[in-house]
Amino acid sequence: MPAAARREVIEDAATELFAQRGYHGAAMEEIAQRSGISAPVVYEHFASKKELHQRLLERHFSALRALWAKQLRLAGPQRERIPRMLDAWFAYVQEHLYAWRMLFADTTGDPEVQASHRAVAAQSRALLVPLLAAQPGSVEIAGSAQLESLDMLWEVLRAVLQGLALWWYEHQHVPRERIVSTAMNALWIGYERVLAGEVWTPA
Repeated sequence: MPAAARREVIEDAATELFAQRGYHGAAMEEIAQRSGISAPVVYEHFASKKELHQRLLERHFSALRALWAKQLRLAGPQRERIPRMLDAWFAYVQEHLYAWRMLFADTTGDPEVQASHRAVAAQSRALLVPLLAAQPGSVEIAGSAQLESLDMLWEVLRAVLQGLALWWYEHQHVPRERIVSTAMNALWIGYERVLAGEVWTPA
């Protein structure tokens, strides 16, 4: 097997194991076993479990950033673009269930691993918040164009989508279109009213 193909097999097996057992529960020996190769061969590609875990975080966060960036740059009415964007995002979740669980459900207590996870997630945030801010209505929802306010908007979006996706992981019989509809019902109604010029103000 070519080195690149072997590396892909190792990464797929590791993603599955990290998702199932978390960082501490995954052993390089079992990753090797699931990959159909020996542990020394795994170490030829990745010097340590932390290096392998870091590679997987960067790989899947990068794929999600690319997906969001592509969808946020598409033209067309928001009523059509937003459900299409959500469907593309949940399609990634559906196709990469183990990657998704590793990214957002791993509760490892290792400070170094947690710091790495936060750093990669922050990179995604830094790249995508400006694209999100450029969308009509975003500044109005956030309350200002300041980064801190836009971060709140990002957190609302992230919390709804990640929470729903983690729930979906445990209820995979639910069709994707229903998941998208639920996300739209949670996110779109308020957004649509903001686009029409309405914002909530304290009494």
